[in-house]
Amino acid sequence: MFDGLQRKWGVSGFRFVLIFCIFAIGGSLTGFLARRIMPWFDIDNSVAYWIVYVIVVTLIWPFCILIVSLPFAQFPFFWNYEKKLWRRITGRKSGSGTPGSGSDHTGS
Repeated sequence: MFDGLQRKWGVSGFRFVLIFCIFAIGGSLTGFLARRIMPWFDIDNSVAYWIVYVIVVTLIWPFCILIVSLPFAQFPFFWNYEKKLWRRITGRKSGSGTPGSGSDHTGS
């Protein structure tokens, strides 16, 4: 399972472990910040609380991952990863068909 992911990302064993650590630290930071942000909404511990929590986590996760990737020199990997993820969510295709090429528009 991990070998396939490592090949898909085209990274060495050490870099693969580093990327997984960044995902873990970034996810933990996201949860920590979301717990700090939630009191601002003044919502009781109900279904609405969890809906807002999921939205907050979804919105801040990309920023946390990018921030955590900076000191580990993995920002380009995560920037391309997030661009590809965003294209999948929105259904947009990159101009050149190559993930991370920087050309996200499809014409003039």
